[in-house]
Amino acid sequence: MSISTAVPQPPRARKPDWIRVKAPGGTAFAETKALMRRLNLATVCEEAACPNIGECWTKKHATVMILGDTCTRACAFCNVKTGMPKAVDLSEPQHVADAAAELGLEHIVVTSVDRDDLPDGGASQFVKVIEALRRTTPKTTIEILTPDFRNKADAAVESIVAARPDVYNHNLETVPRLYPTIRPGARYYASLRLLEQVKRLDPSIFTKSGMMMGLGETRLEVHQVMDDMRSAGIDFLTLGQYLQPTPRHAKVDEFVTPQTFGAYAAIARAKGFLLVASSPLTRSSYHAGDDFAKLRTAREAQLAKVAVA
Repeated sequence: MSISTAVPQPPRARKPDWIRVKAPGGTAFAETKALMRRLNLATVCEEAACPNIGECWTKKHATVMILGDTCTRACAFCNVKTGMPKAVDLSEPQHVADAAAELGLEHIVVTSVDRDDLPDGGASQFVKVIEALRRTTPKTTIEILTPDFRNKADAAVESIVAARPDVYNHNLETVPRLYPTIRPGARYYASLRLLEQVKRLDPSIFTKSGMMMGLGETRLEVHQVMDDMRSAGIDFLTLGQYLQPTPRHAKVDEFVTPQTFGAYAAIARAKGFLLVASSPLTRSSYHAGDDFAKLRTAREAQLAKVAVA
């Protein structure tokens, strides 16, 4: 008779009512999933277990994750699998463009796993995707969400900025104090410098970054990150609730209330962000198309004020 030596996992904290969502389903959802499979595309919606997948896919909005579905890092918050990735798929850029065309996307978000195994961190694949989208669906606006390109950032960012995406997003994810446990493979100030570099190279590109709430951060730490972001010229801030993907991942320290998210949003707007999305279910690409339209309107209003002054 064998005796199990497995350590029982503690139960995960019960989710409050304000972050419960309907189970995904329906015809449009199934069609979006079938398209992704047919074109051999991974999505962060699936790989990161996004709670908004049902709503977004029903509207035929999907965030494509290029460079495969296997990451070279193992962040404590992320559900994407870790390991040795496969070779880069040369047909992937055109497949992304074909998906955008078939879905009729006015705005697309493209992200990727970390590819520390590649000489350029995968930057050239982002460039090829942008070029394929410009050829195939020239009216589609393009938002990219890149990794930090550790030890390769300068050249990688320069090449992507030269391809001129409409929005460049890179998430800081959490406060500096929590990086060693939550984002050990990254460096807070390196991520800040990356976003600062984008704005310096091309001020017309909107920059965007986000944080997860509920990992043990304090309000003063969040306010300091906001100040750091503004010093780097970041235009758009997203704040959302961290949800523990599995018992192996970092625990939820707190379920932040909608009222607190609203207070954070008010402070962020006062600090000068062009746009702020702050709610328990906010994610980097959630309502990204609508938000891009708001970003443009906000910039136009800002420029009009400067012209009058």
